[in-house]
Amino acid sequence: MNKSIGIIGGSGPAGRGLAVRLASAGYNVVLGSREADRAGQVAGALTWRGQGTVTGGTNESAAECDVVILATPWDSAVSTVVPLRKQLVGKVVISMVNALQKQGRELVPMYPARGSMAGEVAAALPGSKVTGAFHHLPAADMENLDSGLDADVMVVGDDVEARTLTVEITDAMEGLRAVEVGSLSLAGAVEAFTAVCITTNIRHKAHTYVKLAGL
Repeated sequence: MNKSIGIIGGSGPAGRGLAVRLASAGYNVVLGSREADRAGQVAGALTWRGQGTVTGGTNESAAECDVVILATPWDSAVSTVVPLRKQLVGKVVISMVNALQKQGRELVPMYPARGSMAGEVAAALPGSKVTGAFHHLPAADMENLDSGLDADVMVVGDDVEARTLTVEITDAMEGLRAVEVGSLSLAGAVEAFTAVCITTNIRHKAHTYVKLAGL
């Protein structure tokens, strides 16, 4: 594996888990953050297996990578990528952002104007090839390579080559299987199901993930 993968907003639990799995698959990962020092501390605390690397830096440095994953909170996703628009031209940008709102002990999905956060990101980055993936993964199990994770990852996107690359990256990671679903028009449904997964985890004190039978 010789591609570099940047994770914008990567210093949180979701970014850490992806970094561990990606580095173990041989990718060179840059964890991006608004605070480079924090990203460096997070990267230095991670452990993985394999020949990949994890380093910390700014979101700008993450955007310089060959492929970029967006892992910011939903309400700052667009404002984070707009200043990086020129750096992201021509690149595959994988959105794992979910628009969720807490109501009591439950999380419920919110639907942005374009129907999904992936759609919002695609509109903000007209020169990039935006896909959606990694929405339903338990972060703690992603970071723990001994968790026995065996999850399916639904991949959506309008650009066929970008979807294919997203599938390739996903399948390279231990414990994950990519399932190519279709276009970005399906991203809203995929993102919304994250609310079901997280609320189920809260109710049952579990780490659930998605597995599609029959494939």
